[in-house]
Amino acid sequence: MEVERMTQVTQRPPFVEGSSTGTSHAADRVRHRTVQAGRLEVPILEAGSGPLVLCLHGFPDHAASWAGLLDRLAQEGYWAVAPAQRGYWPGGAAPDGSYRASATGQDVLTLIEALGREQADLIGHDLGARAAYAAAGLDATRVRKLVGMSVPYSPQLRTAWVTDGDQQRRSWYMFFFQTAMAEAAVEFDDFAFIDRLWWEWSPGYELPDAERVALKGTLRAPGVLAETLGYYRQLFTPPADEGTQAAEARASGAITVPSLYLHGADDNCMSVELSDGMEAVFTSGFERVVVPSAGHFLHLEQPKAVADHILGFLNS
Repeated sequence: MEVERMTQVTQRPPFVEGSSTGTSHAADRVRHRTVQAGRLEVPILEAGSGPLVLCLHGFPDHAASWAGLLDRLAQEGYWAVAPAQRGYWPGGAAPDGSYRASATGQDVLTLIEALGREQADLIGHDLGARAAYAAAGLDATRVRKLVGMSVPYSPQLRTAWVTDGDQQRRSWYMFFFQTAMAEAAVEFDDFAFIDRLWWEWSPGYELPDAERVALKGTLRAPGVLAETLGYYRQLFTPPADEGTQAAEARASGAITVPSLYLHGADDNCMSVELSDGMEAVFTSGFERVVVPSAGHFLHLEQPKAVADHILGFLNS
């Protein structure tokens, strides 16, 4: 089915207002609209036509950071779509209140259907990688290939939060977000907290000013920051109801689709060593690539190398 059936159009959804992510030419070729997917009207960026590829953003980020990759994928014959994750636009709060992996994974599956497709390739960065893993766990038939970046899918990650002092230091913001003062602290001094995270996680990379302004505009929009902190405030506590418990179990099993994992060698958010042994939970082929001279936001720091790895995998 073609895009025309999908929904109403909005020319400039709030989460991309003023963004110039990627080259100006690439940004010009990226289209903006909203798609009714389940109970959410989801702002998306899209480029090209062909097999569907969903690009899923993490924190503190937004869909606009995919503009360069969307354009590259479109040039290679793909329909590349980057949705805003639940909570990342005014009116986009989780309808069920959940920011757990199973909820965001189900959002991915619902969006694939809303876009009129049976199946998609998934590319996820940070919490977007978690959503991609969960989608594949919930219904592997809807996922052709999976690319995860910067957040590994492995049991040692949760163990590291308890036993590894170095990763506890890297993950300090997760623990801070459990406090009542977190929202005020993040907003203080024009979101200097967000600047610090980018500086710490990707040493040596400077997010261009226009893109920094656009990102802060996303987080400053009414209600958005409180919702985005919900991802972390639900991270360390198990769900109380049995239905969510069952969904989380389904979303956290072995990955049965061909998968590629990319991690920046200089990532100061997630240690690259946490991805050691990931292949044990991938049953249909797995490749890990450590990208040199890249930190946490590797798709922005080394865009050509990252795109080359992704396209080599998707086209194989």
